[in-house]
Amino acid sequence: GFDKGEPNWNNPELDVADWKTMNLPIKWEKAGYTDLDGIMWFRKEIDIPASMIGTDLIISIGAINDYDITWFNGVKIGSTIDALVPRNYKIPMSLVNPGKNVIVVRVEDVGYSGGILGKANQMFITNNSGKKISIAGEWLYKIGFDSKVLGPKQHIPTVLFNAMVHPLIPFAIQGAIWYQGEANVGRAYQYQTLFPTMIKDWRMNWNQGNFTFLFVQLANLRNLQTELKDDDWAELREAQLMTLSLPNTGMAVTIDIGDASNIHPKNKQEVGRRLALNALNLVYEKDIEYSGPIYKMQTFEGNKIRITFDHSDIGLTTKDNQELKGFAIAGANKNFDWAQAKIDGNSIVVWNEKINNPVAVRYAWASNPICNLYNKAGLPASPFRTDDWQGITYGKK
Repeated sequence: GFDKGEPNWNNPELDVADWKTMNLPIKWEKAGYTDLDGIMWFRKEIDIPASMIGTDLIISIGAINDYDITWFNGVKIGSTIDALVPRNYKIPMSLVNPGKNVIVVRVEDVGYSGGILGKANQMFITNNSGKKISIAGEWLYKIGFDSKVLGPKQHIPTVLFNAMVHPLIPFAIQGAIWYQGEANVGRAYQYQTLFPTMIKDWRMNWNQGNFTFLFVQLANLRNLQTELKDDDWAELREAQLMTLSLPNTGMAVTIDIGDASNIHPKNKQEVGRRLALNALNLVYEKDIEYSGPIYKMQTFEGNKIRITFDHSDIGLTTKDNQELKGFAIAGANKNFDWAQAKIDGNSIVVWNEKINNPVAVRYAWASNPICNLYNKAGLPASPFRTDDWQGITYGKK
C-alpha cells in the first residue's frame, strides 16, 4: 500500500477491481484469516447528504486491533498507535464532497486478533447536530503485508532469545527489568515453572551471579469483578508472586493502576517508581519500604481466618479509608463467598457468618478486582490465595 514511503492505496481513484469484500466490524480471524498478523487495508465509498455538507464531521470507526491510519478522500485524518481504543477523527468540511466520498483505513496487527472489531453502532459519521450515517457493513479490503514472509515469529521457541538476548551475553549486566505475562495467562500454571526457569537460565548464561531481576505483576484489566470465580489472570499473578522465592528478585504490584480497556496502561511513571523502590532497597541497600503487603500465612480463630503479611510492619490501611474490599472465604466445599474483613494490627481478620469452619481466603482474585488493601507506605497488596486447589490453567501447555 506504499510506494517509496508514500501511501497509494489511499487514493480515491485507485483501481480496486481485485479487492474483496468483508462485513465490518469483525475480527479478521472470523472472516477466514486465522493466522494473519500484518497489515490489511479497508475501503468504503459513502454518500454524504447535502444536509451534512458545509460543516466539520466526525468519523467513528470503533475499536481497532492494533494500529490504524485513516484517510478521507485521500487525506490523512487520524492515526492511533494503541490497541482496542475506539477511533474518533475529525473530517474537515473542506474534504467533504456532496455525494461520493471514500474512507480508507490501514490496520496493522502485530499479534493475536486483528481488524476493526468494535460494535456496529460505533461505526458512523456524524455532524454537530447529531445526524448520523452508519458506515458498518460491507467494506472492500486487501492484504498489504503478511508477517509470515519474515520467517518465524516471536512466539516460536528460541526466536526471541536467540535474536535479542543471546547476542548480549556475556556483556556486563547490573540487573534486569521484566514486564511481561499477558501472553501466558492461558498457561499460568506452566508459568510457575517457566518464569523462574528463565531467570535461572539468564543468570547461568551470564555467569555473573544472581544479578538483580525485577518484574512487574500484571495490572488490572477487563470489567470490574462482580462475581467470584476462577480466573487465569489471577493465576498468572500468583505465578509471578511465587517467583519472589528466587534470591535477589523484586516485584512491582500494579493491581491498582491498570486500564480496564487497555492491555497497555498509560501510567508507566508509577510503575517505574515502584520498580525504583525495589532497586533502591535490593541493589543500593536503602532502608526503605519497597513492597506492598505480601501474603505470609493464615491462622484459624474459630469461624475467622487471620492473614499475616510481610511488608506490613509500618501498618496496614485502605487507600480510600473505607472498609476492606476484595476478600472472599471458603469452607471445605471449596465454594467461595464474599467475606467481611478488618485490619487488626498488622494482620487482617476475615470471616463470613454463614461459614462456620473456613479453610481458605482469596484476595483480589480476578482480572480486574475491586480491592483496596495497602500498607502505610502507599503500596498495594499483591493478590493472593491461601489454598492450593487446582486452577483453570492446570495442565495447559
